[in-house]
Amino acid sequence: MAWKRDDQPNPSHPEPAPAPPRPVAASAPAPTPSEPPRRTADRATIGPSIFIKGDLSGEEDLVIEGRVEGKVDLKQNNVTVGKNGKVKADVFGRVVTIEGEVDGNVFAREQAILRQSGAIRGNITAPRVVLEDGSRFKGSIDMEPPRESGVSPAVARTVEPREPARQPEMPREPVRQEAAGVKASV
Repeated sequence: MAWKRDDQPNPSHPEPAPAPPRPVAASAPAPTPSEPPRRTADRATIGPSIFIKGDLSGEEDLVIEGRVEGKVDLKQNNVTVGKNGKVKADVFGRVVTIEGEVDGNVFAREQAILRQSGAIRGNITAPRVVLEDGSRFKGSIDMEPPRESGVSPAVARTVEPREPARQPEMPREPVRQEAAGVKASV
């Protein structure tokens, strides 16, 4: 017996209706002449079930929802540590946004943002810093612009300051004290 296709459609199996046309998204604003064009596709995501141990670097924006231990080095790009993200590393980026936890230093070329849900245990170095009400931060903040000497601010700050020169001690004069009933002589 061979299968024969009916020319009439079966009413118990209606044909699917064509999908309605998708609305056209509004176009993104044109980039400024000094900034290269950015596409939303140029963003990588480390999912909540991912654990990375080692150094991360790249040429696109990064969203971290998982765990990272090591160094996150995306100096020319944006780095976001999402609410589920846990980072034990120094984080380098253009704009660094923390919504999760960072145990390490944050170095942002333009701006560092610590959201209400975020926590940083380390130092922040950025020309502009935002600490939202309710965020947790333990460390120091350096908002000085980087020096033009060619030495990166991170390297310049690792140099220990010298101890100030000690002043020669002045000779002390003998101190005379008398207690009740005792005569002191020097």
